[in-house]
Amino acid sequence: PELSEEPPAEMVKMTKSKTFQAYLPNCHRTYSCIHCRAHLANHDELISKAMQFFLMQSFQGSQGRAYLFNSVVNVGCGPAEERVLLTGLHAVADIYCENCKTTLGWKYEHAFESSQKYKEGKFIIELAHMIKDNGWE
Repeated sequence: PELSEEPPAEMVKMTKSKTFQAYLPNCHRTYSCIHCRAHLANHDELISKAMQFFLMQSFQGSQGRAYLFNSVVNVGCGPAEERVLLTGLHAVADIYCENCKTTLGWKYEHAFESSQKYKEGKFIIELAHMIKDNGWE
């Protein structure tokens, strides 16, 4: 009798593939998800606090203070929607940790006021959802 190379259909197991996770270099200070420790951002991608002071604002999320980043890793993005925030009307999309699916903050898709255009394409992550890793004193 010939041997079949494929198992019968009733024996095939479907497995969920693990979400790809980017790892930031250990030589840089990083921020990670407080819930699952997935890397989220390199400290170098944090928008300067000096710029925030110059603009006379700090960032607020729904659960308190938040940081604005140029880029992030290991996050998924929901659909964009218009929201009135403290600084006016914006189109934003919620972002979540790809590993544990916790909502972390949002991405600025569009700013309707010219003074807020610098936020477009940037990411807000609430401090309540992240922890400092690698080289912090």
